[in-house]
Amino acid sequence: MSQVFIQKAGSASETVLPVPSGHRLHLADFGTRPQFLTKWESIRYRQAHCAVECLAEAFGVFIFCYAGMGATASYILGDILKIPGIGSLLTIGLAYMAGIGLSLVIASGTSGGHFNPALTIVRVLFGKFPFWKGIRYIVAQILGGYVAALMTYWQWKHLIQEAEGALAAAGLHELANFSVQGPAGIFTAYVNPASPLGLAWVNEFMVDFFIGLVTFACLDPTNLLAPPSLAPWFVGLAYAVGIWSYSPNALAANAARDVGGRLAVITIWGLKASGGRYAAIAALTNIPATIVAYLVYEVLFVDSSRVVTHAHKELVDGHMAHEDHQMKTHLARLLSGAEEKGPVMA
Repeated sequence: MSQVFIQKAGSASETVLPVPSGHRLHLADFGTRPQFLTKWESIRYRQAHCAVECLAEAFGVFIFCYAGMGATASYILGDILKIPGIGSLLTIGLAYMAGIGLSLVIASGTSGGHFNPALTIVRVLFGKFPFWKGIRYIVAQILGGYVAALMTYWQWKHLIQEAEGALAAAGLHELANFSVQGPAGIFTAYVNPASPLGLAWVNEFMVDFFIGLVTFACLDPTNLLAPPSLAPWFVGLAYAVGIWSYSPNALAANAARDVGGRLAVITIWGLKASGGRYAAIAALTNIPATIVAYLVYEVLFVDSSRVVTHAHKELVDGHMAHEDHQMKTHLARLLSGAEEKGPVMA
């Protein structure tokens, strides 16, 4: 038997409640939420559940793109305008790493934290994830990247226009603007002119395969070295390593970020910013690379005889308790509504 200090809503005093060992303590046990939020939870569970999950996917992509694109803007615009010390490849990698970690911390509890069309496709192919729900997730992910790019552009617009003016004055606007080192390169990937498309594909595939391998290792419930609390930061670190090591050769790493950002640059600058034939490599390579990473991890590294860690058991128990509490609350509200209406007459 343990004790939990609970502060009721609207009260300054704390109440000590005994909690039996093994009892699942829900947020509802800590006090009554405002009535409009309680009503919204009922609507969310019954009518808006899928929409909320899709919004969580969009927010997750938005968060890490917003962080990474902001750092990329500092680096690219600082280089064009000769402003020293406001960005580097190191800060871009750290920003994407932090953004991915934070997006998973904030939104993964609601949607499962795919935040990548390739991961959603793997779930559809191998994890019994509903096909049409997967389509909705992918659309939401791309929307999150698109909004993040437009928001970043709006916040940096004055310096982006100044940088475009500097490139135009040097006679380099059309050549440099839509490149990995140009203003449009803040939001989406472009191939380095010195890199053949074949090399760009190999570069993209290998980095995406590497990130996928790390991701599936973090999702492995028997992995003692990757508890759920650290998984967001391991995945973020994998992205950072890819950026630090291989982004100069052209790297998209996530189709939602790339397609969303590419749609944004087309919105801003028109079809001339689309990236040509490389756009297909940036948008699609992530998918087969992630599928291959899943198969390699399942074949080489998964062992059904291993023991599921306590941290992963706690995570699963928490999700099951959440679903159980939702169902019981929903049934209680239905029964309460039926009692208020009275008996049904034959």
